[in-house]
Amino acid sequence: MITWPVFAEQFINEKLVLYVLKTGVRAGIESPIHIGNEENVGVQVTRNDTRMAIERLMDEGEEGQKRRKRAKELGKMARKAVDKGGSSDLNISQLIKDIKEKIQLENQQNSITDI
Repeated sequence: MITWPVFAEQFINEKLVLYVLKTGVRAGIESPIHIGNEENVGVQVTRNDTRMAIERLMDEGEEGQKRRKRAKELGKMARKAVDKGGSSDLNISQLIKDIKEKIQLENQQNSITDI
């Protein structure tokens, strides 16, 4: 993944991709653009910056191989999480159960106050 943050939390997301997940390369943006000031800033990433980022991303060397291996591992982990019995599956099931219980409790309380 090539990171190209512009404003807000995108710089934090870039740090996640580059330094925690270790699956991306940066395009070269160094500082955020303030909303409404985009036209005054001008070009922050050149054609050459973009070409270099793509070349680093597609690199067949050790760094590129590590990045692709890590992306595959993360993909397997994500698939496992959403499979039946995975962490995401269990969390969404628990959320649905909690909401149903809350609605049922509210309905019971409303029926008692109606008497």
